[in-house]
Parts: sequence; structure tokens; C-alpha cells
Amino acid sequence: MAVPKRRHSKTRGRLRRTHWKLKAPGLNTCSHCSSPKQPHRVCPSCGYYDGEEIVPPREE
Repeated sequence: MAVPKRRHSKTRGRLRRTHWKLKAPGLNTCSHCSSPKQPHRVCPSCGYYDGEEIVPPREE
């Protein structure tokens, strides 16, 4: 079993973690109402997906 002989420095551990970042979700425009939405999901503003109304839109 591999066991480290010496302790890693704080800098070395932090350099390894520099890539642990959150990314902003990709957005497409809805083909029905042109509002931004995530791909492969029902549009939250109009309720359409793939040209069909799946969910009735919310009334505010």
C-alpha cells in the first residue's frame, strides 16, 4: 500500500484544488418564447418542450 513518506505542503494541496470550480449552467433560447432555458428541460416561463406544451405556465 502506498503511504506518503512526508506531509504535503499547504500550497501543493491548494494547487491541486484550483480546478474545483463551479461552472455556470449552459443556456439556450426557448424556441417558443425566446427566453433563456437549460437545454433538454421544460421552459420555466412558457412550459413548452420540443414544440409541445408540457406544463401549463404559472400565473402570477
